Amino acid sequence: MESTFSSPAEAALQREAGVPGQFTPPEDLDRLYELERVTKFVCDLGCQRVALQFPDQLLGDAGAVAARLEEVTGAKMFILGDTAYGSCCVDVLGAEQAGAQALVHFGPACLSPPALQLPITFVLGQRPVALELCAKAFEAQNPDPTAPVVLLSEPACAHALEPLAMLLLPKYQDLLISRPALPLPVGSPSSQPESLERFGRCFPLNPGRRLEEYGAFYVGASQASSDSNLDPDLSRLLLGWTPERPFFSCCPDTGQTQDQGAKAGRLRARRLYLIERARDARVVGLLAGTLGVARHREALAHLRKLTEAAGKRSYVLAVGKPTPAKLANFPEMDVFVLLACPLGALAPQPSGGFFRPVLTPCELEAACNPAWPPPGLAPHLTHYAELLPGSPFHVPLPPPESELWDTPDVSLISGELRPPPPWKSSDDTRCSALIPRPQLELAESSPAASFLSSRNWQGLEPRLGQTPVKEAVRGRRGIAIAYEDEGSS
Repeated sequence: MESTFSSPAEAALQREAGVPGQFTPPEDLDRLYELERVTKFVCDLGCQRVALQFPDQLLGDAGAVAARLEEVTGAKMFILGDTAYGSCCVDVLGAEQAGAQALVHFGPACLSPPALQLPITFVLGQRPVALELCAKAFEAQNPDPTAPVVLLSEPACAHALEPLAMLLLPKYQDLLISRPALPLPVGSPSSQPESLERFGRCFPLNPGRRLEEYGAFYVGASQASSDSNLDPDLSRLLLGWTPERPFFSCCPDTGQTQDQGAKAGRLRARRLYLIERARDARVVGLLAGTLGVARHREALAHLRKLTEAAGKRSYVLAVGKPTPAKLANFPEMDVFVLLACPLGALAPQPSGGFFRPVLTPCELEAACNPAWPPPGLAPHLTHYAELLPGSPFHVPLPPPESELWDTPDVSLISGELRPPPPWKSSDDTRCSALIPRPQLELAESSPAASFLSSRNWQGLEPRLGQTPVKEAVRGRRGIAIAYEDEGSS
């Protein structure tokens, strides 16, 4: 029981701290961490207190980088090594507690807009890329020089896309180069209006062109990656890319390519299964993940409105980073919905698995909104902000009198006919010709009551008036380690 629903007490004492990673030689710190650019960022703002956020694998260099920056800039540096949720999100809450006037984020980032306005710069890293091998791999997978293809990469390989495009442009004319959607510096003009921003990247599309017309060539995936440990950044692209267009990944070290079409199909099939589970669910647990991403309160209210419209009960749970042991404490929930950044929502799940499936907000939207999806929408949205009002993908709930609520729906898991929302059957005035008898009443059972009735043990029975009255007696005294009536050992 202890190993199933909670971690043993000895696990906390035997757990080893994460390895901080290899220490970078001092002569390579300036190049790997772009200290010259970071120094200019701090000096231009005139900051006296700056927060430096490092992921776990880069904490070994945190002290040396902070010392170098303090020596050059004269500002006080604070190392944020214990992030509130995930290292990919900007920890603006931790920076605010330290009184920092700016923040520098090192390592992979989801590039989600922060909840608080704070000057931020990103150092994504520069992973070595074999340009010649990647160019040959691109030509092997794209023999047609007129086919539209967009160059994608993991954040650490974004620096190599421009040099790679220079090797391919003489032959391939319809080539689109993406770049990370980094926040603009303070006081700089806005980006060009024709630049499409999706998946944490900017796509400089020409007028009249659509991203759905392009195939993809992704630089950064390892040829040894498996479905269970698929990088969340690559999963985000595979789910949102047009299924009819090819998608190839290329290892930046060896140039070996892999067709990601089969993996994308399995990911979409898994998402369709989770949508069906959400439609069958009666009680939904809304997990409040990272609180440092913008519009998370508005998204939480939107999800609660969705579940209420679909006749489901929802409960908001703040448990930090979800683990199987934490979520097993809520067996009443049929499904959980994780409100987090795209990389956090698509992160690989623990090997033990969760007691109930964990969904993304997009899957709950597809399950509860009968007007979803809108025409011409990509297969899957990965950021909850794309579901909110103001987004081009926002779909409002149909009015109560809409026929979409009356569409018959059969569960693909149980094979049963799903009933309409309770408010739809009770407020329907078209059946006024049938007047129910006064002595016949329809009692609607709540999901919590149905779950309680299915349990073997439902708590202590009150048995009012059936238990004889007895005088109170003195109980045991002392502490659990040694009661007074116990002999000394």
